[in-house]
Amino acid sequence: MEKIDLICIGCPLGCPVSVTMENGEVREVTGNTCKRGDAYARKEVTDPTRIVTSTVRVKGGRLAMVSVKTASDIPKGRIFDCVKALQAVELAAPVKIGQVVLPNVAGTGVAVVATKNVPAK
Repeated sequence: MEKIDLICIGCPLGCPVSVTMENGEVREVTGNTCKRGDAYARKEVTDPTRIVTSTVRVKGGRLAMVSVKTASDIPKGRIFDCVKALQAVELAAPVKIGQVVLPNVAGTGVAVVATKNVPAK
């Protein structure tokens, strides 16, 4: 049996969580104080994912950059592919909150969206 220790990020408490694995399967989760901790620990050891936040360039806007994020979590192993894809993106102003910046980023099926309005100059 293998024991994996984590700090839960499911809520602000940051509980120390231990996951016991056997033959690649979760056998037990301990240390969590809420249901989210159990769900987080199980997902983290079997299929870790993350929300990615970054910025992209804006042409002709009052700001030169706009903040963006993935619309949902993507596989942890695809983060660098996502960031690399965003380096090539330049939007034309105006940019609206929620505007799709890059659909299907890095082949994940997840869109990257703007998180701020940027009006034109």
